[in-house]
This record gives sequence, C-alpha cells and structure tokens, in this order.
Amino acid sequence: IEVVVWGDAALRTDVTAIRELRIALPPMGAPAPTGGGSAGSDVRLADLATVAVVPAPNVVRREGASRRIDVTCDARGRDLGAVAKDVARAVNAVSFPAGHHAEILGEYAARGDARSRLFGVALLSLFGIAIVLYADFRSAALVAFIMATLSFALVGGVVGVIATGGVVSLGSLVGFVTVLGIAARNAIVLVSHFRHLERDEGMTFGEMLVVRGASERVVPVLMTALATGLALVPLVISGNRPGNEIEHPMAVVILGGLVTSTILNLLVVPALYLRFARPAAEV
Repeated sequence: IEVVVWGDAALRTDVTAIRELRIALPPMGAPAPTGGGSAGSDVRLADLATVAVVPAPNVVRREGASRRIDVTCDARGRDLGAVAKDVARAVNAVSFPAGHHAEILGEYAARGDARSRLFGVALLSLFGIAIVLYADFRSAALVAFIMATLSFALVGGVVGVIATGGVVSLGSLVGFVTVLGIAARNAIVLVSHFRHLERDEGMTFGEMLVVRGASERVVPVLMTALATGLALVPLVISGNRPGNEIEHPMAVVILGGLVTSTILNLLVVPALYLRFARPAAEV
C-alpha cells in the first residue's frame, strides 16, 4: 500500500534524520515486527523501511481525478497506424497493478476519432443527397439509379491511393467524400436536363434525347472538373512534403476521382439512364 507522509521542514532535506525517526511498535500482546525491538517500544524507521532519495516527476498531471504519466514516441520509416497497433499489442500484454491502465493517445487516436466522425458525416451526406434527389425527381427509381452510379466515381480515387502507397489517410477520406459530392452534382445536372428535354421540350424518350442531353451538358461538367482539378495539380506535384500531410492525399484522391467521375457522367450515366430509366409520363 503506497503511503505519502509529509514531515517537518527540518527533516525533508536530511535523509539521516529521517532514518532515525522513531516508530512506535504495537502494544503488548500484538506480534512484534521483524525489524527488531520488543512489543510496546519503538524502533528506527531505517529498521522497517529503506529510506533513499529517488527521482520523482516535478509535475503531476491529472485527468478524470486520476494521476497520469505520459510516455511519448515518434514513428520514423513506418506508417503511424502500424506503429500504434504494435504498441497497443505490446501494452495489452502487460499486466498492470490494480487501479492502473494504459491508453493509446496522440495523433493516432485523434485520427481514429476524426475518421469515425467523417464516416458518420459521409453517411449523413449520402442520406441528404438522396433526400434532395427525391425532392427534385419525385422518383425512387431515379434516386436509386443515381446513388448506385456514385460508387463508380470512387474508382479513380482508389487508384490514386494505391499509386501513392496504399495508405488511406484522413485526407484521402475527405477526398472521397468530395468526389462523391462532385459526382452527385454532375449526375443531377445530366438527369435533370434529360427530364427537362422530355417534359418541357417534348422530346421522345430514347437515344436521341440522351445524346442531345449529354452533349449539351459536356461544357458544365468539364468546367467543374477542370476548375477543381487544375487547382489541385500543384498539391499533387509538390508531393507529400511537411505541412502537406492532409492536402496531398486529399488532392490525389480528388484528382483521380475527377477523371473517373467525369467519364462516368459523360459516358456511363447516359447509357445507364437509357437502359434503366422510364419515360417521364410513366413515372
């Protein structure tokens, strides 16, 4: 049992005086201590304990009403996540005394929390996109069609991650969410124009409608992709330099996703719309 004793000022700097402190022994009838002396008398503290000056922290940190000791390290030559997992595996194998436990904190834990929040925001965003699509098209089939095509837009981002080492960082996840938004926006532009040509301009649902609608929306889709992509090229070229740990992987994913999402919206979405969509009069 750890016991903290605060002595007189004259004793705190004199180890010899502390060793000579007299400790009262139990009264008659009680077991005598192993350090010597008879029951009811007193003995020196040095006979019962080891008195020495030892290092101690000059600052006692507390968190949640408990004392905390920080052990810090840095990763070099390896992915931070892999190092943190090795450390967690080693720490979990250690048996701590009662009342003690270890936690893996720092950048790795913060990144895990941010990733969890980002996944939640991404799911909420997809749900919001679906709501907006249904409010615009009033067709569950069209909403399902557009949401299904969004996954193809992520192919370029996945290729970008693989080409840069295969590590999915927080910046990469932000890039994937951004690509989903751009792909959804372009798909809405295309499908809305298809419906406009059919309902407002009287075109018959078919190949001519889809070809005309896609050709008339080439410029807006390409402008969106070029405006975003050209702004990200310097970040991609500069590489993963210090200070660009978030921006570089994000730019790689967005740039790769822009390529596939543009091809998707100009070639795949019109073909799939022609194959699976129905005339507006039947919706």
